[in-house]
Amino acid sequence: MQPAVLPFPSCTAILVAAGASRRMGMDKLAWPLAGVPVLRRALEAFLAADSIAAVVVVCPQDRWKLLGGGDFCKPVMRVDGGANRQDSVACGLAALDPNTRYVAVHDAARPLIAPLDIDRCVAAAIEYGAATLARRVTESMQRSDAHDSRRATETMQRSDDQDFDVEVVSRKYLWCMETPQVFETALLRDAYTTVAASGLLVTDEVSAVQLIGARVKFVESRHPNLKITTAADLALAAALLEQDPTP
Repeated sequence: MQPAVLPFPSCTAILVAAGASRRMGMDKLAWPLAGVPVLRRALEAFLAADSIAAVVVVCPQDRWKLLGGGDFCKPVMRVDGGANRQDSVACGLAALDPNTRYVAVHDAARPLIAPLDIDRCVAAAIEYGAATLARRVTESMQRSDAHDSRRATETMQRSDDQDFDVEVVSRKYLWCMETPQVFETALLRDAYTTVAASGLLVTDEVSAVQLIGARVKFVESRHPNLKITTAADLALAAALLEQDPTP
């Protein structure tokens, strides 16, 4: 019997789940979202995505137990995280199989990610070398800056340390970053080597690869992909799942 042929080159997902959830006052990744822990929901999306060959879950041992014993349809392994997000991603990178050509980094606090959106993002990374799921800014945007009183005068608006407006910001070319963020593995390794050597702190992988001059293709998400940060986000995620349980 011939082995199945993946429709994509090898891509491994790094599921980042090492944070302390301090802002929530509880472990948000353990929250039973429509009966399934947030962490498990995020993992299941990557197990269902055609483009993903394996998953590395960066989490402490107690969170690994949320995944239900390790009976998975694809290879899944756990590694410990680091002091911050970029250290945790570096731990995930260190655990990759040497033959992994592409890597998809995803925040486990985004449990509504759709497998189809994962596949679209991986396909874009294969074409362009780097891609991220993102959504266009649709709200009206304003900028405040307590250190820019001169510009506030020029724009005939006000600025102080109480978050008053300075100017309107055009939303035409603005995007909100989401995950997964997908890259050629060698590219992301080079970016993180540069970040570590420079002593910099980055908030996501797009920021890291930009430091070495790489460009990242934005892939507009077609399904809700909110990040669980507050209790209100849990309520919203539950409502979205009730409306559409299979994104």
